[in-house]
Amino acid sequence: MLTELPVSIKHVFTQSAPPDTLLSALMPAVGEFLQGDRCFLYLRDPRTRLGRVPFCWVRHSGIPSVYDAHWKLEPATLPQSDPMFAAALRAEPSIAVDDVEAASPHVLNRQFERENFGHRALIHAHLCQDGQLWGVLQPCVFEQPRHWTEAEQQAIAQVVSVMTPIAIAYVQATVVSARLQSPD
Repeated sequence: MLTELPVSIKHVFTQSAPPDTLLSALMPAVGEFLQGDRCFLYLRDPRTRLGRVPFCWVRHSGIPSVYDAHWKLEPATLPQSDPMFAAALRAEPSIAVDDVEAASPHVLNRQFERENFGHRALIHAHLCQDGQLWGVLQPCVFEQPRHWTEAEQQAIAQVVSVMTPIAIAYVQATVVSARLQSPD
């Protein structure tokens, strides 16, 4: 199953380590494989709609990081503001955007992307199981459009397939832990 993936990514998946260690190691492996500028992982609990970005890799300090220290309730308007997130919630296939500035408004909301992410090209890879969205893996570039090849998209699909159960285990363990620590 992992024969098409680069050695650096396969190596991450062969490690016997906790989910947070694996997911953290996966961000630079994916980012470097795609020659991207940033790669982050948004994770969510589909039952509670709590989400956060616990893992982010950036190529250099001039690239803005995306990170959330705490689980937060997703805005109720997020699916209306972000067509890619709405597609992910419907468990639709992942989306590769070669140029944010040229993409159809049916695919993405340019203003939302500019204000929240600032990237120019991205892959919005959906981590779904049983029709539920558990996360989004998002490698991207900043300065110029970038064509994502079919081979790269297939590799990301493989990565998502293998990482989804790891991400679910992370979400289940940390959301429960966060609720237990909450002063509610």
